Amino acid sequence: MAKRPYGAEQPYIPAGIFKIRLPGIHYKWSFPEMGQALLMCATCLGAIPVLTEVLGVSYELALSMVIINGFGYTLHVLLGDPVVPGWITPAVPLVIAFLTNYQIGPDRTQTMIALQFEVGLIFLFFGITGLGSKIVHIVPNSVKAGILLGGGIAAVLGEMKAGGRFATYPISVAVGTAIAFFCLFSPQFSFVRSHSKFWNAIGKYGMLPAILVAVILGPIVGELPWPQIEIGSVIMIPDFAGLFRTLSPFGIGWPSMTKWITSIPTAIVVYIIAFGDFVTSESLIGEADEVRQDEKIDFNANRSNIISGIRNIGQSLICPYTQLCGPLWAAVTAAVAQRYKEGPEAMDSLYSGLGTFRISTWIAVATIPISSLLTPVLPVALSLTLLVQGYICTRLAMSMCKTDLDRGISGVMGAVLATRGAAWGLAVGLLLHFLLYFYSAKKAAALEAKTAE
Repeated sequence: MAKRPYGAEQPYIPAGIFKIRLPGIHYKWSFPEMGQALLMCATCLGAIPVLTEVLGVSYELALSMVIINGFGYTLHVLLGDPVVPGWITPAVPLVIAFLTNYQIGPDRTQTMIALQFEVGLIFLFFGITGLGSKIVHIVPNSVKAGILLGGGIAAVLGEMKAGGRFATYPISVAVGTAIAFFCLFSPQFSFVRSHSKFWNAIGKYGMLPAILVAVILGPIVGELPWPQIEIGSVIMIPDFAGLFRTLSPFGIGWPSMTKWITSIPTAIVVYIIAFGDFVTSESLIGEADEVRQDEKIDFNANRSNIISGIRNIGQSLICPYTQLCGPLWAAVTAAVAQRYKEGPEAMDSLYSGLGTFRISTWIAVATIPISSLLTPVLPVALSLTLLVQGYICTRLAMSMCKTDLDRGISGVMGAVLATRGAAWGLAVGLLLHFLLYFYSAKKAAALEAKTAE
C-alpha cells in the first residue's frame, strides 16, 4: 500500500488532468462504506420503475442499465475526482416531462439519446476549455447559495407534496428520515458515539441504519411488501444484445436533426441544474479538507466535468438513462465526509470511503439476492436520500452567505428555482445580485465622496 506524507495528496498515477487511484494499491478498502453500500444501492435500483415506465423496457433490461450506470460511477474516484457521483436528480421530472412529448418506443428513446449526448457534450466543453473550474469560482456566493438552497427546497418539496412519496409511505419515510438525520447530523449522537463502542460502530455506517429500519418497518406497518429473495443465481450479467436492439442508436437508428435541435434547451437547463452539484462538491470537500490537515484533497471542477461528460456520452450510446449521469450524490458524499472528518483512525484517506462505496454499489446492484431483497424498499430509500440531500444543501447554502444581501438574494433565488425551474432561478439570482450589489457599491462610493468634501 502506497504511503502518504503528512499534508500531501493520496498517492496516484499521473495521467494529465486525471489522477488514477486503484483500490488496495493507492487507498485502503473501507468496510463501513462497503456495508452501507450494500443497502444504499436501493437508491440506484430506484431508477428501474422510472426506466420501465418512461422508456418501456423490461425489468431485466432496466436492471442491466442500472448495472452499466453503476460501472460509470466507479470512474470518478478511479480518475481522481473525490466525490460519490450520482444522478442529476432534480432534472429527472424535467426530462420525463420533455420525453412525454414523444411516443414511447424508438421515437422517445432516440430523443433521450440526443438529450443525454448533448448533456455530455456540454460537460466536456466546460471541462476541456477550463471554464468549469473558472465558473465555480466566478459565480457570486449569493448565487451559489441560491442554487444550493433551491436544490434543497426542491428535494424536500418533491417528497412532501401531495402525491409525493411521504404521502404514500408516511411511517417508513418519517421514521427512516428521523434516524438518518440523527445518525448523520446530531451533536448528541456524536457525543454518545465518543463514549460508546456500540454506538460508534452504528454511526460508522451512515444512512445504513435508516435503510435497515425501513426494510423491516415498511412491511410491518403495511406500507411495503415483504421482500422475496431470489437465490437461484448470483450475478446478473447485463443483456448487451437486448440493449443494443432496444436502446442503442446503433440498433434503433440515430435521432433525426429535429430531435437534436429540440433537445438543446432541455440539455442546457439540465447542465444549469448539474452546476449546483459542482458548488456542493466544492463546499463539502472544502469542509473536509479544512478539518483533516493530514491529507490534501484536490477537487477540480474541470476534471469532474470531463468525467461526467464521458459517462453521459458513453451511456447515451449504449443505453440512454432518464436519470442522466451527474457529478455528485450529495447525501452519501456528506455521510462519507462526515466520518472522514473524525480522523485518520476512522478513515485514512477520503478516497478509501468514496472508492469503496461506489465499487460496492456496482457489485451490489449486480448481485441478484441483494437486488431482489431491496426491490420493495426502493421508493423509501430514494425518499430518504433526497431528504438528506435537502438538509445538506440548505445547511451549506446558509453557511455560504456572509451578508444580509447574500441571505436575501439566495432565499428569493432558491424559492424561484424550486418552484419555477433552473433557468428562472438563475436569471432571478443574477439579476438581484447585480442590481443590489451594484446599487450598494454606487451608494458607498457616493457616501465616500461626500465625506471627502
